[in-house]
Amino acid sequence: MAGKIKPMSQIKQLLLLLGQGKKIKFIARTLGMSKNTVKSYISKTAELKLSPEHMLSLEDPELETLFSSGNPAYKDERFEYIKSQLDYYQSQLKQRGVTRKLLWEEYLEEVPSGYGLTQFCFHLNQQLLARNPSMVLTHEPGDKLFVDFAGKMLPYIDRDTGELIYCPVFVACLPFSDYAFAMVVRSQSIDDFIYALKRCLEFIGGSPMVLVPDNLKSAIIKANRYEPDISRALEDFCNHYKITVLPARVAKPKDKALVENQVKMIYTRVFARLRKQQFFDLTSLNDAVLEKVRRHNQTRMQKKPYCREERFLSAEKKYLNPLPTEGYELKYYRELKVAMNNHIYLAIDKHYYSVPFRWTGERVKVIYTRSIVRIYAQGEMVAIHPRDYTPGVYSSIPEHLCSTHQHYLKRSPAYYMQRAEQVSSPLLQLIQCLFDGGRPPEQNYRTCDGLLNIYRKTTPEIFDTACKMAIDYKCYSYKYILNMVEKIQKHGLPEAETPVPLPIHENIRGRDYYNQLSLNL
Repeated sequence: MAGKIKPMSQIKQLLLLLGQGKKIKFIARTLGMSKNTVKSYISKTAELKLSPEHMLSLEDPELETLFSSGNPAYKDERFEYIKSQLDYYQSQLKQRGVTRKLLWEEYLEEVPSGYGLTQFCFHLNQQLLARNPSMVLTHEPGDKLFVDFAGKMLPYIDRDTGELIYCPVFVACLPFSDYAFAMVVRSQSIDDFIYALKRCLEFIGGSPMVLVPDNLKSAIIKANRYEPDISRALEDFCNHYKITVLPARVAKPKDKALVENQVKMIYTRVFARLRKQQFFDLTSLNDAVLEKVRRHNQTRMQKKPYCREERFLSAEKKYLNPLPTEGYELKYYRELKVAMNNHIYLAIDKHYYSVPFRWTGERVKVIYTRSIVRIYAQGEMVAIHPRDYTPGVYSSIPEHLCSTHQHYLKRSPAYYMQRAEQVSSPLLQLIQCLFDGGRPPEQNYRTCDGLLNIYRKTTPEIFDTACKMAIDYKCYSYKYILNMVEKIQKHGLPEAETPVPLPIHENIRGRDYYNQLSLNL
């Protein structure tokens, strides 16, 4: 019964005709077979020693198994030897430099009459594949987002130097609808990775339940098959968008096979179609990439009556969680010591930020983003500042300073004049004259502090008298006022003097005398 096996429907017809007592020649003519073929099947039926009724009750695959003798290779002793050595071959192939050809050469030394190289590799590969079958995974809508970086890069041209700047390409897809996203970033750093993730979520208009990244350094601190250490920045990002992180296993690309397949399609539908275009900045390159990705999502899928975008919009988008109203900003963490001037120093910006003075000398935790700096002490947020990138400058909140320092910062001519107005009218006139004297205001601040100190230690009557005397004699110094106060306290208030007019006499030069051009004696 050599050659191709006949359809089992014909064999069942043969069995029915044979049961009706028909001759071989009639059966051959009726079924379009040769008489020898009919004879071989009748002979095989006799060897099986099964009743025609039982064989007719079998399904076609079961009946075909009875009539086919099988592949003789699987009944060969040489195959049994390879099968017994399979564990050894599998372990050896993991060794560096060990190939299937080397294993075959060693196999021939032990079994000189064994398989040739082609048959040896065929049976070895078949058995290894049988040990590692692929599983068909089913995905729920809105459940996962697979992300990865493509192995190849896209370039743009530097306008100044003409140099080609090659940049990584971030690729993501939703496994349920296979809806894809791609974006060119400057590097695979955590900043660019988080930014690409943020743009991806904005592109799909929601957030999934689970994020499945590769074991790249931006996302995973230490790769581990079972419990990888996830980057704190990625954890913060996912907490903000209420996403859990489930990284793929190390060296297990099948855990995210769909995004691996997306990378291959991005090569064809984005990379290849942009190969003849030139771009001079990252923005224009990304605009072109996004346009090609949209066309990719709108292309009809093979063996399916819809495109990726139709599948996503109709069956998946409604299951995505809404995005938070506030956009995510990457957080950075530091632990710093509050200096004696109750400021911390953020070295990355070379900038100083104030902390309430009671935490001077303590270590505090600092969490800062692109726009905000938050300072925590003993689990409580004690200060918040807008981030300032100016180097060498202090960002100080007056309430953070002690009373002495607050007074020092509040000093100004208006401050002292307001204080003087509250305590003494002559003091107000004196301070007004002091600031009108032409000196820089800062040089008068200590004099004003001294005058207020004198006021607190003496009676208003004595102090006002001393101020009036200083104004009359145009002497506004602290020492003069202090001397006047001490003299008045020692000798009492001066009595009011009646002015005595000058005597009348003729020795008075008039205007004409001083207007003369020559001296007339």
